[in-house]
Amino acid sequence: MIVVSNTTPLIGLASIDRFDLLRRIFSEIIIAQAVYDEAVVAGREVGGAKREVMAAGWIKTVHVKDRLAVEVLLDELDLGEAETIVLARELTADWVLMDEKKGRRKLTQLGLQKIGTVGILLKAKQVGLITELRPELDLLRERGFGVSQGVIDAVFRQANE
Repeated sequence: MIVVSNTTPLIGLASIDRFDLLRRIFSEIIIAQAVYDEAVVAGREVGGAKREVMAAGWIKTVHVKDRLAVEVLLDELDLGEAETIVLARELTADWVLMDEKKGRRKLTQLGLQKIGTVGILLKAKQVGLITELRPELDLLRERGFGVSQGVIDAVFRQANE
């Protein structure tokens, strides 16, 4: 399974000490150079994402080949999102980890499967890696992660909480 991640899910899960869920659910994750740069090089040590990404041998950084496609997407998206989407297309990714609305809309247009931080937590509950969603989502919001009440309510329904 090929999984490409944007920066926000890495930061979000690291901020609540749940970074390990990524490895446990997906085994290996590929990130674009811009995502590595956002999380590590320019990374403000947000909840340990910088340290986690650097230490994770199961995260591979890959350079995007189609720079023109990235440039076109920069009209709508930031560099990390643009490179994530182009890399996902280049690698024919099975999943793209992304939270940003504009990026998710573009993934839908391109027919790429997406899952965000909250979806990853839901999946973790469904496969028995966590027992309850509410404390995780409360902590995520406490740490400044923007999640709408509508999304939270929908996830609680799906999780039977």
